[in-house]
Amino acid sequence: MAATAPVSEPTRTSALGAVLDELGAKLPHLTVLAPSVETSDYLDDAATRFSRRGAASGPAVALPSSAEEVQEIVRTAARHGVTIVARGAGTGLSGGASATADQLVVSTERLNRIVEVSPLDEVAVVEPGVLNAALNEHLTPWGLFYAPDPASYEISTIGGNIATNAGGLRCAKYGVTRESVLALDVVLADGELITVGHRSIKGVTGLDLVSLFVGSEGVLGIVVRATVRLRPTPVARRTVSAFFDTTEAGTSALSAITRSSVRPAVIEFLDGRTLVNIDRHSGTDLSRRGGSLLLIELDGYGIDEQFADLRDALEAVGGRVRHETDAEAEALWALRRGGRGFDERSWFAGGDIAVPKSRIPDVYAAFGELEQRFGVEIGAVAHAGDGNLHPVITKPIPDGADPLAPPTELHDAADELVRLALSLGGTVTGEHGIGTVKRELAALELSPRSRDAQLAVKAAFDPFELLNPGKAL
Repeated sequence: MAATAPVSEPTRTSALGAVLDELGAKLPHLTVLAPSVETSDYLDDAATRFSRRGAASGPAVALPSSAEEVQEIVRTAARHGVTIVARGAGTGLSGGASATADQLVVSTERLNRIVEVSPLDEVAVVEPGVLNAALNEHLTPWGLFYAPDPASYEISTIGGNIATNAGGLRCAKYGVTRESVLALDVVLADGELITVGHRSIKGVTGLDLVSLFVGSEGVLGIVVRATVRLRPTPVARRTVSAFFDTTEAGTSALSAITRSSVRPAVIEFLDGRTLVNIDRHSGTDLSRRGGSLLLIELDGYGIDEQFADLRDALEAVGGRVRHETDAEAEALWALRRGGRGFDERSWFAGGDIAVPKSRIPDVYAAFGELEQRFGVEIGAVAHAGDGNLHPVITKPIPDGADPLAPPTELHDAADELVRLALSLGGTVTGEHGIGTVKRELAALELSPRSRDAQLAVKAAFDPFELLNPGKAL
């Protein structure tokens, strides 16, 4: 792969200026924004946005509207040794889209076309800037849907979902993003455009480079088009709630679902602290109905039989099971996705760990000891069908303390949760990615040989570390 040697640090600012000038001359219709306060929103993603609040200037930004423009942007940046940060909607939760003043942000927001829908092949071809929700709205007339549905599905892009291998609520039945991506068009670090994967469902020619790019957080190439797998819209869907007296009782009940013959599309678990938080923030009364909640979606044929079997299984372990009406179900799912809030009088730290689903009770059981040890409160929601937990750790801010300077025990507790997940056979991140936030933690999971192999792959695709350097690996 042809590439340009890195530029020394003192010349990077002038190199960026040269890139902007050259792009302006070569691509007069390309929107290129020079660094300014107006581009400050492109500095960070949702995970790191508050750390640089009030920054004097944002990064340089290019907004291509075609794959050819992406190629020319990358070639030009490579010639001058300017590093690139690819960015979708900025909803990421790992710092994977954060940028510095001497980098060029390539935003995919204008690469937002749904190129093709093929009902007979059950595939769609989309550009990376297409919103997850917009794709499913577009597919409705064909009776098809795109399965991955992260909680941010209304505002996150397909490209961003691919970058982090996003999961979502329907993972229990339909898998994460990787299971729904068949092929990718990718611009590499020298500007070359390659296609990896197959339009067909089956295909084993060569190594599985699609799976390599999915979840790579923009360090190997910039996705400019994706062929994704579609599913028939289920003939029926039903939301089932099961309240339990305590968090422990609710987590213990998860095994009853596994032992049953029912395979729900969605299995979400909300512990007692989460229910109280939702009630406080949204004015609901969920915590009056129980100390924890299993929120489940069934779909497909035989919905009445599925519900009967599931009800029997959960009632046998103490669940108060209810078939929710359509209106009630819509309200409950909205609360699950966006009902939680954060008290401005408290510091907080988020998390994204995953464990074998049989070990979910062990994670929740550890919260009490961690709370006492670190002086914090911990609550979590979980994609219980695949073992992915999203804990939130909080601590009240004393009078006079800096709200932007959380104490070390907050992050120490978060790190301890990661170590707990690893001890249970889990991972440091289920779907948010490594980015900048979890690079040190990733070293706890990856052996030196494994990390060396991943760095070698990065070097093969991007020998001068022009694409999203310092992220993921």
